[in-house]
Amino acid sequence: MSAPSSQALAIAAEVRAGSRSARAVAEEALAAVAAREEELHCFNEVTAERALAEAEAVDARVAAGEDPGPLAGVPIALKDNLCTRGVATTCSSRILEGWLPPYDATVVQRVRAAGAVVVGKTNLDEFAMGSSTENSAFGPTRNPWDTSRVPGGSSGGSAAAVAAGLVPLALGSDTGGSIRQPASLCGVVGMKPTYGLVSRYGLVAFASSLDQIGPFACTVADAASLLEVIAGHDKMDSTSLPAPAPTIVGGLSAGVGGLRVGVISDFLPDASPRTQAALRRAAESLAAAGAEVAEVALPELMNGLAAYYLIAPAEASSNLSRYDGVRYGLRVDAPGVEEMNARTRAAGFGPEVKRRIMLGTYVLSAGYYDAYYSQAQRVRTLVSRAFSAAYERFDVLLAPTAPSVAFAFGEKTADPLQMYLSDLYTIPSNLAGHPAVSVPYALGEEELPVGVQVLGPALSEATLFRAAAALEEAADPAARGPVAVGAR
Repeated sequence: MSAPSSQALAIAAEVRAGSRSARAVAEEALAAVAAREEELHCFNEVTAERALAEAEAVDARVAAGEDPGPLAGVPIALKDNLCTRGVATTCSSRILEGWLPPYDATVVQRVRAAGAVVVGKTNLDEFAMGSSTENSAFGPTRNPWDTSRVPGGSSGGSAAAVAAGLVPLALGSDTGGSIRQPASLCGVVGMKPTYGLVSRYGLVAFASSLDQIGPFACTVADAASLLEVIAGHDKMDSTSLPAPAPTIVGGLSAGVGGLRVGVISDFLPDASPRTQAALRRAAESLAAAGAEVAEVALPELMNGLAAYYLIAPAEASSNLSRYDGVRYGLRVDAPGVEEMNARTRAAGFGPEVKRRIMLGTYVLSAGYYDAYYSQAQRVRTLVSRAFSAAYERFDVLLAPTAPSVAFAFGEKTADPLQMYLSDLYTIPSNLAGHPAVSVPYALGEEELPVGVQVLGPALSEATLFRAAAALEEAADPAARGPVAVGAR
């Protein structure tokens, strides 16, 4: 087995050399989207005219002898909770349908400055609240491997677009696993950076202490390249770390010799049999590549799910109070302001968003704050301390990304707890603010992809990607995208 050839970096090299035009690349991507969008519904909006104009601007810079940037001419999709000037940014919610932001998110500015060409805004669970993209007000996205199954969530549109080969790169957001879980279910690479490494300016907030923007790609090298572009300090984000973007791509071939890898044993009992087998094979492949591998028990992480579903809804109830029918988005008229506000929110928010707002408001209310929210924050501290202790012994940790392969539409919608358990293995990294990357590794049940997750301490992205590159080289090529629609 060997690592797959890079798609995004290959396109950029050809465009920068003048052997391929950015416009031709954009036209190919737009044609692929047009051919498959009706079946998959990856996009809420396709910005074809803008994409062609951006591509022509890249070609003009090449013709003038200028360097358009490291992602020259590479098509990219943006999750529809990233503000894009003059382009509808809906968060897949009726309450923001048709809203046109007056500015670009910092990550949008950075990918364009690097020469990437934005082809559209991708579908998601409403306000990024979900694990299947079934909560979108505009209909679900379908998994390219099997269109009767979900792509994961909340960044399901971005993951499916990359998995289907519509675009080589996409951006998503990860609050409790919303990049890594759909990456696993769709057979692509997905990465959540250290909290504060990538600016959140222009990301529509869900839970501000947990949200982070990160890349999707079919290869580790492409994901690392996109992270290098979007990372680094931003004065527009008060939580942005005062550090430059990390250098990652150049170190991918350094190998894992001597790397200390801890396999999280607590996660295995809840995983499907073939997911467990994939993780064990992944651990063996790292050991064969020179890493020192051992199991580690971290029972505190199993409490992360309960803490997350108190902290995240609490922050969401505060963040989503701004949607009042007055300043922007949907407005349902009524005789009085209070009634107008209530009608607007009733009509504009879907059931899952309402559920989380009510839960969050409850745990922040007088008499319940100490019993629930404060306790959840204490558990968050215990999770962080458990990670810190583990990283005294290990450089990185290894775990499944999701408990199972992609599940069928409707399989978990009637039982929110079962849906929430889809993020059992990803949530702890968000609570701690640590980075983690999911790499497609093997085929699981129903011959669907299984992702393996590498976790590390804050600002360990370069080390994580080295381990991810080693896993990618040992992985089953059949488990990774792009894949023909309905191939399985």
